[in-house]
Amino acid sequence: MSKTDLPILEQRRIEANIIKPIYEQMKAEIGADRARRIISAAITKNAIEQGAAYAKSEGGDTSLESFHALLPQWKANGALEVDMLEETETSVNYNVTRCQYAEMYQEMGLAEIGHLLSCGRDGTFCKGYDPRISLVRTQTIMQGASHCDFRYSLKDRET
Repeated sequence: MSKTDLPILEQRRIEANIIKPIYEQMKAEIGADRARRIISAAITKNAIEQGAAYAKSEGGDTSLESFHALLPQWKANGALEVDMLEETETSVNYNVTRCQYAEMYQEMGLAEIGHLLSCGRDGTFCKGYDPRISLVRTQTIMQGASHCDFRYSLKDRET
């Protein structure tokens, strides 16, 4: 998927409406565990490809700063409420205190895989965008925490 003017939250809603019946059918035929593994693998692959497409659209000149500049697309229309903790050339740390993605998946009856459809993309999208960027996150609202703790860091090119 390439960049569009459609807010990311709306992109995820459209994707979830397509994935939901496929996931339900897979659960019925092969079981929930295998269905979740397949969904996770497909979403992970797509997130890496999407990150690479974003990087290519920027001419491949990526940094943590350019990556962080993408955040407003995910926050569009109040989709995320964020408390920024630190912004430097080598680290961007923030907490998400409200997540409409989680709320949307709950309303759609997809809470059991919402973390696969959205949260699972975060760490892999950045790898596709710039392999030097990594994410450490220990909790998500989607899986019941009070907030999501995003801790992005940038490694040196030499490491």
